Amino acid sequence: MSVRLRLTLSYAGFILLAGALLLAVVWVFLLRYVPDAVLIASDPPGRDPGLFVPNRSDLLRAFAPRAAAASAFLLVFGLAGGWFLAGRMLAPLARITDATRMAASGSLSHRIRLPGREDEFRELADAFDGMLARLEAHVAEQRRFAANASHELRTPLTVTQTLLDVARRDPDRDTGQLVDRLHAVNTWAIDLTEALLLLTRADQRSFPRGHVDLSLVAEEATETLLPLAEGRGLTIETSGDIAPTMGSHPLLLQMTTNLLHNAIVHNFPGQGAVWVRTGARGRSVTLTVGNTGEELAPRLVSTLAEPFRRGTGRIHADHVGVGLGLAIVTSITEAHDGTLTVTPRAGDGLIVTVQLPAAPS
Repeated sequence: MSVRLRLTLSYAGFILLAGALLLAVVWVFLLRYVPDAVLIASDPPGRDPGLFVPNRSDLLRAFAPRAAAASAFLLVFGLAGGWFLAGRMLAPLARITDATRMAASGSLSHRIRLPGREDEFRELADAFDGMLARLEAHVAEQRRFAANASHELRTPLTVTQTLLDVARRDPDRDTGQLVDRLHAVNTWAIDLTEALLLLTRADQRSFPRGHVDLSLVAEEATETLLPLAEGRGLTIETSGDIAPTMGSHPLLLQMTTNLLHNAIVHNFPGQGAVWVRTGARGRSVTLTVGNTGEELAPRLVSTLAEPFRRGTGRIHADHVGVGLGLAIVTSITEAHDGTLTVTPRAGDGLIVTVQLPAAPS
């Protein structure tokens, strides 16, 4: 049976039961004042000889048909009214079901937008609309990411194919130079693939969690990238307090390394600076990485966390990195229930702040 039919039978059964109880109360109340038999003495002077005094049997014969008729009326009324009320109550559920079918068929742009007062159905519809909006945005982001990843992965493969075609047409060509270029292109493809795998791992949150101090992670990342900074003539300043959080040490180290790497690469060679600060405030800890560099418009800064994006647009040349640095940072931050803020620095450069929940004391 459908839910509407079950609700209808429930309403009708309740009304019928209430009517039966009411009739039973009336019957019991009447029985208290009606004897089983009535004895009438001989007619005294002045008594009407045609006087009729009913007993319980007479009352039963008069009450039972009317009680049955009232019960039948209550049953019909309960079924009709219950069917109508159940339909009115389940109408929002039908709209939600239609929206679910449309979403299952691939149409994520439809919204329920249920009108009326705030009740359980309205809360369910609003929650479903919010889920559809997030799902639509996620699907669109995944499609853009898949298209960009396919384009970026195709580039090293195309370069490799071109180098091999050139070597085939010119067998006397120096193989040493060819091997070096193939090695560089292959390294680029491996780095890109590993970055994509790391991004997927962070999105799925499939990693163990433990106690991690962001200040120690920042020092470790700084020591790793210090030769790169010195080679470019940059200075790195690390300061701050202990910043304990719960998470994956390898992923948080990768996040910090990516931020530092971007701050070093996108900087002024020979005269730039990078600084890293950690801190704890209340129930959260922060990691801030700032650098000097070219001045970026706020509109462009808001797109830097997208995959395969740079301050000057998409990757086209042999630039350092594979264009997934801030995208990986964003995924790792979200996987640790944190927030990432990228703001242009006054004058030049960027300031990137990662805020994570503090570890319980």
